[in-house]
Amino acid sequence: MTTPVTDLAEQDLSDPTLYINRDLSLLQFNLRVLEQAMDERHPLMERLNFLLIFSGNMDEFFEIRVAGLQNQQQTGTGQPGPDGLLPGETLHRISEIAHEAVSRQYHILNDILLPALSKEGVNFLRREHWTPEQEAWVKRYFRDQIYPVLTPIALDPAHPFPRLVNKSLNFIVPLDGKDAFGRQNGLAIVPAPRSLPRLIRMPDDICIDGNDNFVFLSSMIHAHVSDLFPGMKSTGCYQFRVTRNADLEVDEDVDDLALALKGELLLRRYGDEVRLEVADNCPRHLIDYLLQKFELGEEDLYEVNGPVNLARMFTDVKRPRLRYPPFTPRIPQRAKGIESLFQAINQGDILLHHPFESFNPVVSFLAEAARDPKVLAIKQTLYRTGTDSEILDHLETAARNGKEVTVVIELRARFDEESNIEGARRLQEAGAIVVYGIVGYKTHAKMILIVRRENDGIRRYAHMGTGNYHTKTTKVYTDYGLLTADEGLCQDVHKIFLELTGMGKAARLRQLMHSPFTLHSGLLDLIDAETSAAAAGRPARIIAKVNALTDPQIMTALYRASRAGVQIDLIVRGICCVRPGLPGISDNIRVRSIIGRFLEHTRIYYFHSNGEEKLYLSSADWMERNLINRVETCFPINDPKLKKRVLKEGLENYLQDEGQAWLLAADGSYRRAALPENSEPVIAQQRLLESLAG
Repeated sequence: MTTPVTDLAEQDLSDPTLYINRDLSLLQFNLRVLEQAMDERHPLMERLNFLLIFSGNMDEFFEIRVAGLQNQQQTGTGQPGPDGLLPGETLHRISEIAHEAVSRQYHILNDILLPALSKEGVNFLRREHWTPEQEAWVKRYFRDQIYPVLTPIALDPAHPFPRLVNKSLNFIVPLDGKDAFGRQNGLAIVPAPRSLPRLIRMPDDICIDGNDNFVFLSSMIHAHVSDLFPGMKSTGCYQFRVTRNADLEVDEDVDDLALALKGELLLRRYGDEVRLEVADNCPRHLIDYLLQKFELGEEDLYEVNGPVNLARMFTDVKRPRLRYPPFTPRIPQRAKGIESLFQAINQGDILLHHPFESFNPVVSFLAEAARDPKVLAIKQTLYRTGTDSEILDHLETAARNGKEVTVVIELRARFDEESNIEGARRLQEAGAIVVYGIVGYKTHAKMILIVRRENDGIRRYAHMGTGNYHTKTTKVYTDYGLLTADEGLCQDVHKIFLELTGMGKAARLRQLMHSPFTLHSGLLDLIDAETSAAAAGRPARIIAKVNALTDPQIMTALYRASRAGVQIDLIVRGICCVRPGLPGISDNIRVRSIIGRFLEHTRIYYFHSNGEEKLYLSSADWMERNLINRVETCFPINDPKLKKRVLKEGLENYLQDEGQAWLLAADGSYRRAALPENSEPVIAQQRLLESLAG
């Protein structure tokens, strides 16, 4: 029911109480991921994986967000965001929430998941549970595989406290006795080499009844740490790791961005310390010693009851009932069993919804172009692709076959910098033209353009998507991709590539919106049009599915639209700084987050537009960095059937979700959607698996 418009006078929409802090909102997303480990509708090993994903998410949260806030606090440069919180206030709240979350994480691991897995024959064995045969095997494994690569470091004036690698597993070991040189300092650090697995599967012949038994590297080192100090006795062995600032600051005013980035990547491993994790049985004086060495405070200390590096606990257990059932992504009928994808695309746009539908048509699109003598040129953006990539293989082949191949590689894609540098090297050696985008603007757009000579002249074909050209993530991320020969869309893609590789004024595009030029203002215009329609008493509706919503101008425009009576549904996976349901401000705004088997990654924008129903897919979230500081694309779905399909399966389907949806309240908290009493809950991703995948 539409809230009546009573007063459209401008209220103070800059009031900080109207907005949620972006870092606290991101932390809330991580907590929703953690809660999946408690959801018994997920298979048991998948619940464990959610727990480990939470660890990885928190690592990045501290490496980037907490590190940035600490830097702002120390330098006095931090400015409050729309929510009004200063860095110190945000850090204090983060510490409170994160400490409670980590305690819950280890409770779930130790008291719920590990006992449940043990009942299923999957054991993560502590030292006290090893049989004599297992102890003997561990001793041999330590002697043969671990001992040769360990480097214990005694702490004395000649051996100062070592510079430890970011997130590396280490042990602090108190010792009794004198060493060969008569030293009696009594303390050593043992780094665990990163080349060693953190979890080792025991051989079947020392396991009972076909159980899968695993042992932690930390347990093996702990059991035999005295072997590293002949003639001395270890009186303890306590694991710890330090998390460092991993954000890169690259001077882009250089001759060779790739070379400058390589230098920064080496420094990432040794950035400023931001968090200390240590085993909770570690004596207090040793904890204080580590805090002093890392110059960290009590709020940066996390004492944990278990492995300090859970993110590396992923393991492959061949027990199908403990995993999600496998599925086969569907290949659309028009792209199946055909001689040429170009012919299929000429018959009309092809829409792909990953991972329910296969990414193979996109790979085949490039593969066919690489060997087709009629293809003259291929242009592509790459943000994340991986080094072991079919995409790179086909681009190399095309270049070697004499095609004009131009690739815009974003070297600064966070944590993928090294693989992108390697990809750039491979392509350059094959003869492709490689450019690194625009200084000051990350190239986040997902585009392929193929130029082909046909009987009636030159024709262009394009692929645009919401996700990366990374074949692994296409199996676990939800994303849309569009294969098209639409003249207007292809002409716009061509113009954007000219912007990226050449120089000149911003291109005037016919159908696409793109940042940093027209996307931000275009979205504001579309929202304002709905506001005007509602104010005039006409139907008005906005539905947006994005990964994050933080842009102040977009949020203010949504508040104005809500006050005018526009019905607004936001499906925001992660950060959302809007407060829905505020009386007189956001009564007509509803926000939900979907957390399930697949990572929700699609960006879809829908506007009622006086019945015209405008629908766009985009590479951009509603964040300042996407709309102002990146190169992004936003493209319309013009085909009425495809538009109806995206509206139904990509938006309405998710608005009906009852099983994996979390609803945002005005106070910034999330609660699960209410489950139906007498029927199975609607689960959007499951619906899509049943309707699209095989």
